[in-house]
Amino acid sequence: MNFDPHYHPYPSTRQPVYAKKGMVATSQPLAAQAGLDILKQGGNAVDAAIATAACLTVVEPCSNGIGGDAFALVWINDELHGLNGSGPAPASISIEKVKERGFDSMPSSGFIPVTVPGAPASWAALSERFGKLPLLEVLKPAITYAEEGFAITSTIARQWQTSFKRFKENHTAEEFASWFDTFAPNGTAPQAGDIWRSQAHADTLREIGETRATSFYTGNLAEKIGEFSSNYNGFLAKSDLAAYKPEWVKPIHVNYKGYDVWEIPPNGQGLIALQALSLLNKLPIGEKETIDTYHKQIEAIKLAFADGLNYITEETKMSVNTADLLSETYASERVKLIQEEALEPVAGKPLSSGTVYLSTADDEGNMVSFIQSNYMGFGSGLVVPGTGIALQNRGHNFSLHPEHDNRLEPNKRTFHTIIPGFLTKNGAPIGPFGVMGGFMQPQGHVQVVMNTVDFHLHPQAALDSPRWQWMEGKKVMLEPNFPRHIAEGLARRGHQIVIANDSMPFGRGQIIWYDADKQSYIGGTESRTDSAIAPW
Repeated sequence: MNFDPHYHPYPSTRQPVYAKKGMVATSQPLAAQAGLDILKQGGNAVDAAIATAACLTVVEPCSNGIGGDAFALVWINDELHGLNGSGPAPASISIEKVKERGFDSMPSSGFIPVTVPGAPASWAALSERFGKLPLLEVLKPAITYAEEGFAITSTIARQWQTSFKRFKENHTAEEFASWFDTFAPNGTAPQAGDIWRSQAHADTLREIGETRATSFYTGNLAEKIGEFSSNYNGFLAKSDLAAYKPEWVKPIHVNYKGYDVWEIPPNGQGLIALQALSLLNKLPIGEKETIDTYHKQIEAIKLAFADGLNYITEETKMSVNTADLLSETYASERVKLIQEEALEPVAGKPLSSGTVYLSTADDEGNMVSFIQSNYMGFGSGLVVPGTGIALQNRGHNFSLHPEHDNRLEPNKRTFHTIIPGFLTKNGAPIGPFGVMGGFMQPQGHVQVVMNTVDFHLHPQAALDSPRWQWMEGKKVMLEPNFPRHIAEGLARRGHQIVIANDSMPFGRGQIIWYDADKQSYIGGTESRTDSAIAPW
C-alpha cells in the first residue's frame, strides 16, 4: 500500500499495529484475544474468525447473537470466496397476514420480524470447508466466557443500558420475559466492570459445536425455537430451520483507481458502496479536507442509496440486474446528476434491464472479512427460554408494499445491512475491511476505501478520520469533531447539516492490510468503541 505509516492527519490518530504471523481485529478485546488463541493452537484465519464471532455473541450481546445472521469474504488458496449466511422469512408469513395483525409496516420487535438465523450454520459451513480445527474446539473460548463470566467493557455497557431502558418501557408482554432473565438478571443492565455470565448461552454454544450446528436446525435447539415461536403465535417454524443452508456466492467488485473493492452480492447492501465508488471513479477528487471532496462523496452515496433502497432484495427477485447497476454506461449517466448543489436523491433505471465486524489473518496468507448481527442492538427482544439465543429482527427491513422489490414474501431474504469488504490489487490480496452500523456501513466502506486509496492514510488513520453519514433527502449528520469550516461550506451547497452529539452513529470499523514486500500485516481498529487488535 502507498501510505506514510508515520503520517497523523488527526490529533486522535493512534499508531497502526504490525504483525508477522497473524492478526485479529474486532470490537472487543477478549474476542480478539480468543481469535489469537485459536491461531496459536494451530488454527487458521477461518478458525480464528469463527472463534472471534462466537465469542462476540457472549462479550458483546448488545450487537449480535447466536440467533443472528452472518456474511463472510474469505481469501484462501489464492482465491476470494463469499458466504451469504442470511436467513429467509418463514414459509407461513405474508403481507396479508401481517396486515391482518394490524400493521401497516413491519414492526421491529416481537415474532413478526424474526427470520431464520443464519450465523450458526455459517460457522459450521466455514469450518467444514476451510477450517483446520474441530468446531467445538474453536467455540471453546466463547463457551468459557459464557460459563465463567467476564468483565463488561465501557462502551458495550452503555449500549446494553440503552437497550434495557428501551425494552423495559416497550417490551412488557410475556414473550419478552426471557430477554430480561438472560440480559438483566438482577433487574437492570450491567455496568462497566460488572461480571456477566450465562450458563444457557454456554450450553447452547457447546451443543452447536458438538453437533456442527445440526441441533440448531433439526435437533434439540430447533425444537426449542419452534416451540417458543408456536407458543406466541410466531411465524417461524422448525421446518423453516430445517430447510435452511447458507449460500456460497461469487463476490462482486468494482475497480477503483487500480484497486478491486469486493463485496457480497445482494441481498446485502454492499452494492451501494460499489455503485458510489463507480460514480466517484468518474469525478476529479482533490485533497481530502475540502468542501468539494466531501460534497462529491455525499452526492455519490445519495444516488447509490436511492437505487439500493429501491431495488436491493434477494438477487433473483430484483427487477434490475446487479451488473447493470454497476455498468460503466449507467455510471456515466448517473454521475451527470452530481453538480455543485446538493440534490434530492431519486432512484434511476438501468436501461438494459447495536452489528459486529472482525478481520483475521494467519501466517499462510489466509484472510477473513466477517460480519454478524442481530440488527438494531439486541434484535427482536426475544430470547428462546433456557438457551441464550437472542432472535434477530431482520424482517423489519421488508416492505409491505406489494409492488416494491423488497416486499415481504415467504422464504425470501430481505435487504440486508451487514456487509464485509475486501481489497485486492492486480489479483493479489490487500486485505479485509469493514465498518459496522446499519445503513452507515456502505458509507463507511466508501470513506475507508477513499482514505486508503485516494488519500494514502494508514489503516488506523483511515478509521480515525472524522466521518459523515447521509440520513435522508439532503440531511447529512457529521461527527462532533468534523471540521467546522467544511461543515459550513457543505451547508452553503444546500446540504442540511446536523452535528451529532457523539460518535456512536458513525459505525465501528476494522482493517488488516498485507504488505507483500515486507511480508507483514498492518492493522487498524476502531477508536469509537472498545476495539482491540491481537497481533502475533
